[in-house]
Amino acid sequence: MDADPMPPEIIIGNHQDRVPIPEKWLTLLEAAAGLAVEMARDHAADPDAPLFHLGGVDVALVDDETSARVHRDFMEIDGATDVITFHHGEIVLGAEVAWRQAAEYGEPPLREILRYVVHGLLHLAGHEDARADDRARMESAQEMIVASLWTPEMAAEGDAG
Repeated sequence: MDADPMPPEIIIGNHQDRVPIPEKWLTLLEAAAGLAVEMARDHAADPDAPLFHLGGVDVALVDDETSARVHRDFMEIDGATDVITFHHGEIVLGAEVAWRQAAEYGEPPLREILRYVVHGLLHLAGHEDARADDRARMESAQEMIVASLWTPEMAAEGDAG
């Protein structure tokens, strides 16, 4: 691993029309994701994880149908999900799932989407969440990163969206 590898370029795109994703959210999420990369690297579970070597990370916000198809095709699990991360640098986020989870937890959808971006980046930093102890470590890092990235501007936008 290089002593100080360049962070990957983060591109976040909205590939669905089921829930409203303002363009401003994408801009805020990309800026936050750039900072989240450094934090995820600082909390890496594997010093040789993909996040240290990728030139770019593409984040795609998708609808339930697309999320369910990717989930089934690549993980052999039925149903839409929140985050699917590929080690080549693609993160697929369930936008409709984010909306439902945000409502369930009483949070703005923008914050839930930010949580999913961070979750995907932590997977790229070597974290796994299949086992309870690994999941607890990952969620602890995830929530610390989300809290530090959730700015007043994001909160104002999230409440307005």
